[in-house]
Amino acid sequence: GAAPLAALLAHRARFAGRNVGLVLSGGNIDMMQLSRVILRGLARSDRLVRFRVALRDEPGALAKVTAVLAQQRAGVIEVSHQRTFSKSPIESAEVEFVIETRGSEHVRAVLDALSDAGYKVVLPESESESGE
Repeated sequence: GAAPLAALLAHRARFAGRNVGLVLSGGNIDMMQLSRVILRGLARSDRLVRFRVALRDEPGALAKVTAVLAQQRAGVIEVSHQRTFSKSPIESAEVEFVIETRGSEHVRAVLDALSDAGYKVVLPESESESGE
């Protein structure tokens, strides 16, 4: 990707006053590695967020919590619904979500909406809790 820019900088007069397009490529990076770089960047910029919510283990409980996420316009990327291996009480289920957001302010709005709806939210990275 640096070669076209180097040529442009080395021969400025040749391209003066003209519209010039440079082809920048990353052909030397493996697609799986690129995917990991992108996903990690999204997570670090709060565009992808992971959290757990404890729910009553009853029909419709998952639909109710996803309705809150939908109202906040958060995109659900992954859902893991755990009854068996949870440390929660027997009548509870633990659900882990990975959601797509618009950034830190949107994350805060989503977590606040879940808390306002009565959900206890746990962020696994820090094991901090939001809501009661």
